[in-house]
Amino acid sequence: MRRVVSLVPSITESLFDLGVGEALVGITDYCIHPAEALAGLPRIGGTKNPRLSEIIALQPDVVFANQEENTQQAVEGLRAAGLNVVMHFPRTVEHALADLGSMAALFGGAQAAACVQQLVEQVAAARRQQPQPVPVFVPVWYQAGNPEWWMTLNRHTFTHDLLALCGFANIFAERERRYPLAADLGQAGTRPEHATGRDTRYPRVTLAEIAAAGPRAALLPSEPYAFAEADAQYLADGLGGQFAVQHVRLLDGSLLTWPGTRLGQAILGLQALHAELMS
Repeated sequence: MRRVVSLVPSITESLFDLGVGEALVGITDYCIHPAEALAGLPRIGGTKNPRLSEIIALQPDVVFANQEENTQQAVEGLRAAGLNVVMHFPRTVEHALADLGSMAALFGGAQAAACVQQLVEQVAAARRQQPQPVPVFVPVWYQAGNPEWWMTLNRHTFTHDLLALCGFANIFAERERRYPLAADLGQAGTRPEHATGRDTRYPRVTLAEIAAAGPRAALLPSEPYAFAEADAQYLADGLGGQFAVQHVRLLDGSLLTWPGTRLGQAILGLQALHAELMS
């Protein structure tokens, strides 16, 4: 494999960790790791709006994409141009490991195989630990105003499985997104015709619903929504002292949402946070 375009920041980083980063000839504007190695690579736009003509002109042997991060229109456009687009869509840690394994096999090489094997062993060790669960709320977006809502995630996501692996119990694991918005917020009945074919993995919830679910802590990631200290304080205040503000933590969002080789770093960080919250 000689020429690769990555439309996914986590895949870009993973290719370098697998020892095959030199194959990259194009990356997105949001690919930031490893910074020094990416400095001279062509940027082909965002994950949602890549410039297809520039990608096609790079004549890649393969384009790596992610169903959740890239649009169907872009993927279909690249395939219509005759490009080989490899689509990833991991919804569990094991799915992410399988994707990494397939990437390693595609390129070959001892470094790639060893990197994946190390992660496989790290995940297996974490599964065996089975720590006491910490009930946690993890938002991925926030909408102020009337109505106000917090978007979270359920058990059909990579982030949920990663949290469970490290000892966190997602309080909205079984909560599905309802349509329209009023139904999701408990203000109207569900309209099935609005939900057909829609993604139900990211429900929108109110402060009252969060409080009723009884989290012990809240983890606020830096992406896709850039939660900040003010959001942490607002959430703690809004829950009426249900838990102290020190149990509302801001996290590097890539540790929760990048299903690539960053997985190893994420496990260590989340395990340490779990131990701290349990102390």
